[in-house]
Amino acid sequence: MAAGESSGSVVRRILLGSQLRRLREARGITREAAGYSIRASESKISRMELGRVSFKARDIEDLLTLYGVTDDAERAALLGLVREANVAGWWHSYGDVLPGWFQTYVGLEGAASHIACYEVQFVHGLLQTEGYAHAVVTRGQPQACTEEVERRVALRLERQKLLVSERAPAFHAVLDEAALHRPYGGRGVMSAQLRHLITVSEHRHVTLQVMPFAFGGHAGESGAFTRLRFPESDLPDIVYLEQLTSALYLDKRDEVSQYERVLERLSADSLSPEKSRDLLRGLLHDA
Repeated sequence: MAAGESSGSVVRRILLGSQLRRLREARGITREAAGYSIRASESKISRMELGRVSFKARDIEDLLTLYGVTDDAERAALLGLVREANVAGWWHSYGDVLPGWFQTYVGLEGAASHIACYEVQFVHGLLQTEGYAHAVVTRGQPQACTEEVERRVALRLERQKLLVSERAPAFHAVLDEAALHRPYGGRGVMSAQLRHLITVSEHRHVTLQVMPFAFGGHAGESGAFTRLRFPESDLPDIVYLEQLTSALYLDKRDEVSQYERVLERLSADSLSPEKSRDLLRGLLHDA
């Protein structure tokens, strides 16, 4: 299964969920009533509408009937989405080290046409070298055995193939200078990481900027986040906020717009890509 196809299944799951929500709301039916009709709970309907779970064709058929969708063509189109949405992504083979809430992100990341992020603690996962990723995982998972650490690093490296694929998304990363000074893995690892950032920043579809210490307070005061944009017009932009044991996926237009404004301010106030490379070269020289 190609990466684009498996990532697309996540998008189709979210698209189907949002369409089910619109149909339910248009008929004035509560989640509780919808859940009762398919022998499920209100929370199950909520997870379905958010695209967080897989779908059973029988459940969707029953919901479409409840929502008054009787046109054969419309039903067939939505049921076709069910089949596409249930395709397992490549990342499911890493289920032993990949929490469910992050599986959704990996699928969305792989389906995005544009990824923009702000990082302050460490270099973004798509830009990490193997040595740096190993140091980050080891620090973050001190109880993990060697095999688990290697699996987590392998997953991160697999994700990075996206940036060199034929359908690589436009990638815009703003790194707080603090991330570049925080040593992970020692001098050799950090030097290799800085060289990698310089190289990757010269790729045509990658924009890398550094928010320097010298600027002082800035728009990224709320912390790290990622904004994902998709080629499908029906799918809204999504802001991903990672927490210690879970994550938030924001898709309401007003919330996403606030993060868009922060991205714009961060981009305007950070060093240009050229000056960011100069800063990286300076740090590499001093390393």
